[in-house]
Amino acid sequence: MDAVSPLACLLIGQPTLRRMLRLGVLAALDQRIGLRYAMPAMTPAQTSDYITHHLKLAGRSGTLFSDDAIALAHDAARGLPRAVNNIATQALVAAMAERKNIVDEQSARTAVSEITSD
Repeated sequence: MDAVSPLACLLIGQPTLRRMLRLGVLAALDQRIGLRYAMPAMTPAQTSDYITHHLKLAGRSGTLFSDDAIALAHDAARGLPRAVNNIATQALVAAMAERKNIVDEQSARTAVSEITSD
C-alpha cells in the first residue's frame, strides 16, 4: 500500500486540526502528510477590509462599524476570520438592541463579552 499512492487528499481545518492529528491514534495519518500550510491571522488592516468587504456584499456601502469597534473585534478575534465573523455579527445585534446606527466600541465590547462568557 505504501509503494503506490492510491489517494490524494486535502485536509483543511481550524488550528485544532493540527493538534488532533498529533494524537496517537492518528499518528499514521499525520506521518503521511506531505505538505503543511498554516494561514496566518489577518492584520488589523486586513480585518477592516474583510469586514468592509462583507458589508458591501450585504449591500451596505456606508460606514457601519467604527474604527474602534473593528480594532476591538480584531484584537479579541486574534485576526482569525471565523472569530471576526462571530464578533461582528454579535456586535450588529448589540447595536440593533441599543437602537444605534453605527456599531461602536461599546457594541463590540458587548459582543466580545457575549461570545467569551462561556
